[in-house]
Amino acid sequence: MASQDTAFRALSDVILALASEHEVEPVLQRLVHSARELAGARYAALGIPDGEGRFSSFITSGMSDELIAAMGPLPRTHGMLGAMLESPESHRTEDIRADPRFRGWWPRAHPQMRSFLGVPIVARGEVIGALYLTEKEDADEFSVEDQKLIELLAAHAAIAIENARLYERSRELSIVEERNRLARELHDAVTQQLFGVALAAESASTLLARDRDAAAAELRRVSELARGAMEELRAVVFELRPGSLEAEGLGTVLRKHVEVLRRVTGQAIELRIGEVPRLSGAAAAQVLRIAQEGLGNALRHSGAQRIKVKLDDRVLVVADDGRGFDRRAVRGRRLGLTSMAERATELGARLAIDSAPGKGTTIRLELPA
Repeated sequence: MASQDTAFRALSDVILALASEHEVEPVLQRLVHSARELAGARYAALGIPDGEGRFSSFITSGMSDELIAAMGPLPRTHGMLGAMLESPESHRTEDIRADPRFRGWWPRAHPQMRSFLGVPIVARGEVIGALYLTEKEDADEFSVEDQKLIELLAAHAAIAIENARLYERSRELSIVEERNRLARELHDAVTQQLFGVALAAESASTLLARDRDAAAAELRRVSELARGAMEELRAVVFELRPGSLEAEGLGTVLRKHVEVLRRVTGQAIELRIGEVPRLSGAAAAQVLRIAQEGLGNALRHSGAQRIKVKLDDRVLVVADDGRGFDRRAVRGRRLGLTSMAERATELGARLAIDSAPGKGTTIRLELPA
């Protein structure tokens, strides 16, 4: 590891960067990467418990996507992972396997680990998460200095996580207030228009038996009222449209889209946003449409239990564990696949769609540098 002065300068840079983040997931991702680099660890993870024996978030650094996929579902909060959530005390050991608390979750694909440093993240006296570091790269074990450095990072991490949570809650309240306002407008405008349509239709059906000209006039009125209702609906839909990509950025708009899908469908969708590429408005729109198309296919056709979306360092991945499909059998019959391919070509990007019956589907878009 570098000198202590260098390490503290690096820590200072991390703390300043955390202060600029307003959303929880980017904060967690930056924290786990920074912890691994500061301590000189090969692997790092950050776990946030859900209070029910599982992790609501478990973010890793130093592991490839293929390795993470091979290890399967997220670990539960037991063994050494859970021990770091029970006390505000850190734990450092030369060989994690010798600790009696080392048991339980250890998938076959999991890399072997010896040296370990676990540091709880404490906010207002409560352990809200923990940093886990393993495999010190230039020594047999983590040092006291490593522990002090990560403990200092964890103290600032608690503040950053709490601030990001407050920001997201504030944003959610704003969204709720806006939806309530639109609901009132719908009730006052569209509902009244449609009530008028219903009354005019009833009048027309009554007049048909007595006065065809009067009935025709009523039907024309039905048509006008229906057009008026449609205009009102279009206005509301315009207000509910996705946020501006140029104003809010691709990461924020994608996050909002996934939040809406979670609420509307009840489907578990795991979202991971790291470094968001800098794109023009038109290019960002194409990437968003590809993500939306991939999500739509997964929700409508796959029967998936889990859907994952990842946007990080010019790579977009939409994956599901659903029924999959034979690409040769559906070629030419799935407009969505063609649309995604055309959008990727316009971006100058590489699009790979990996799927087979019973094997799920993974869509990977790699943007040009």
